[in-house]
Amino acid sequence: MFNINKYDTILSPVITEKSTNLSAQNKVVFKVLTNANKKILKKNIEKIFKVNVTKINIINKKTRTKFTRGRIAKVKGYKKAIVTLKKGQSIDLTTGI
Repeated sequence: MFNINKYDTILSPVITEKSTNLSAQNKVVFKVLTNANKKILKKNIEKIFKVNVTKINIINKKTRTKFTRGRIAKVKGYKKAIVTLKKGQSIDLTTGI
């Protein structure tokens, strides 16, 4: 097993229209390390933000090539975690960690 600091597992929050709509369902979306798993993420999010996590869904966005302005560009892949919180709890993403 690998040793990761709890602040290193979460890279950044994902702030898009889709993720903002998920906040009405007590869900928060984070970009996380590629080698992080659900158990580690649950433990670290509960310690950092002091909330109760009920469920975590992980999505792997693969690296892909894109044709832009007549050139081929590479879009880097990443891992995204959708965290469902206990009813009535929330994480304020504007304050930072």
